[in-house]
Amino acid sequence: MELKWLLCMTLLALGTLAVQAHDLDDENDGDDVVDIEDDLDDGIEDVEESKPETSTPPPAPKVTYRAPVPTGEVYFAESFDKGTLDGWILSRAKKDDTDDEIAKYDGKWEVQDMKDTKLPGDKGLVLVTRAKHHAISAKLSKPFVFDTKPLIVQYEVNFQNGIECGGAYVKLLSKTPELSLDQFHDKTPYTIMFGPDKCGEDYKLHFIFRHKNPKTGKYEEKHAKRPDADLKTYFTDKKTHLYTLVLNPDNSFEILVDQTVVNSGNLLNDMSPPVNPPREIEDPNDQKPEDWDERPKIPDPDAVKPDDWDEDAPAKIIDENAVKPEGWLDDEPEYVADPDAEKPEDWDEDMDGEWEAPQIANPKCEAAPGCGTWQRPMIDNPNYKGKWKPPMIDNVNYQGIWKPRKIPNPDFFEDLEPFKMTPFSAVGLELWSMTSDIFFDNFIICTERAVADDWASDGWGLKKAADGAAEPGVVGQMMAAAEERPWLWVVYILTVALPVFLVVLFCCSGKKQPSAAEYKKTDAPQPDVMEEEKEDEKDKGDKEEEDEEGEANEEKLGSDADIGSASQEEEEEEEEEEEDRKPASEEEETVNRSPRNRKPRKD
Repeated sequence: MELKWLLCMTLLALGTLAVQAHDLDDENDGDDVVDIEDDLDDGIEDVEESKPETSTPPPAPKVTYRAPVPTGEVYFAESFDKGTLDGWILSRAKKDDTDDEIAKYDGKWEVQDMKDTKLPGDKGLVLVTRAKHHAISAKLSKPFVFDTKPLIVQYEVNFQNGIECGGAYVKLLSKTPELSLDQFHDKTPYTIMFGPDKCGEDYKLHFIFRHKNPKTGKYEEKHAKRPDADLKTYFTDKKTHLYTLVLNPDNSFEILVDQTVVNSGNLLNDMSPPVNPPREIEDPNDQKPEDWDERPKIPDPDAVKPDDWDEDAPAKIIDENAVKPEGWLDDEPEYVADPDAEKPEDWDEDMDGEWEAPQIANPKCEAAPGCGTWQRPMIDNPNYKGKWKPPMIDNVNYQGIWKPRKIPNPDFFEDLEPFKMTPFSAVGLELWSMTSDIFFDNFIICTERAVADDWASDGWGLKKAADGAAEPGVVGQMMAAAEERPWLWVVYILTVALPVFLVVLFCCSGKKQPSAAEYKKTDAPQPDVMEEEKEDEKDKGDKEEEDEEGEANEEKLGSDADIGSASQEEEEEEEEEEEDRKPASEEEETVNRSPRNRKPRKD
């Protein structure tokens, strides 16, 4: 009973503390204020302090922002913090083979602050409209040529409203004489396409490059293998994520999200279809011979159907041993007209025909084993064997599965440097989306990893730090989750109470042997302790008496030695009498010979 009360009091106390902590968290929602100043040297600093003497909540964080600046050579860098689309060109093209109503690239682009931003002044490019074609592009400072330096492409994306169906990938537009950015559309040649894309529950992170066949001069898209990482969070958490592609001259590549590698491989081995075609192909003119036998098993030609095999025997037969159950009502139908049914008042027999009451189960059949005409049930026919077929045996003429012979591939080539792709001179976004307000920011194209990392630290890193500073702690997040799902309070309490309960159970539930004073008349019988104590006292007393008698006998023996030969004769007579009265067992002899059992000697 004490254990139950202790458990109840523990649960009650934990519940009270949880509620008090929740109330305290609500009261102090505005107390944790982080002031951040964007400085490239100092990072994030506190620039204001809350005033303890004022009773009003501290003001919202005051944040200033300064655009990141590249720390090395770049081919393209854009932070949109000027607030304009200077340098960017909107497409005026139309899609081919599409209805005129939706063929135009008339989707709107604007430079805006991000919704719920923690860094006021940090602007980005926003895809404003939904269910429209969008295309915008900008020239690089100089064309990028693939030679001995890596290629690094990096930018930020925030799906502010989530994403239903649409992409947020970039295209690196190939340097061609025909390139016209105001006519940028889906068929415009590109060298690389990279970035997130989603439709339905298919979450993708594209890396596609167009490879030129050195023999035919045609381009073919090569797709990187799908990453093993789960990408769903990047599309659904409404946070800004950093996407980075790194291509190296040794043909290796890495794809990073938030500076964490999610996919990597080699252009020669991890693209589909492969960059290089196979050396041999199947001969398209080769044909299988007419006598080619691909059957591993054939029916035994020597097998004969047994004489007693009856192919006409039915699978089921009537059970001749079945007996009609007692009480079967042969004259009662299974269904009868409902006696309580009434013809509707608006029933028109001329239009609806003669009215009939609906059928219901015959109530008389409920207590009986059955109603209606009884028929014997069907059972499996023990003599049924089905249609006879000869057994299958190994085919001695089996030649295997035929395949056409291999011939040298006339289109074979070997490109061991697929990294050396077509140079590109512009970056563009050509997208269709069913979701609006997709936020793009901080594009950079360069060749040095350190330059890209510094750019990311001054842009995305600052966003991440500001978001982290504004987010509640673990306790606050747990409280917020419990606000949305009240049942979590039970989980929190049980999570803490269960270990406490187990500790109490193992430490305090040991059985205690009750003392003799706690026994009642109705309690279980216990050993007779008093008798054992009496026996111990009795044994102790007997031992003391034996010791006293032994000392007395020794004194008597000493005095007898002085008496002389007369006493010796008496002792001999006593010994002879004792031998005549020899005991039957050794134990009785020992007892009889003990000093206390000896007869007193006659002087």
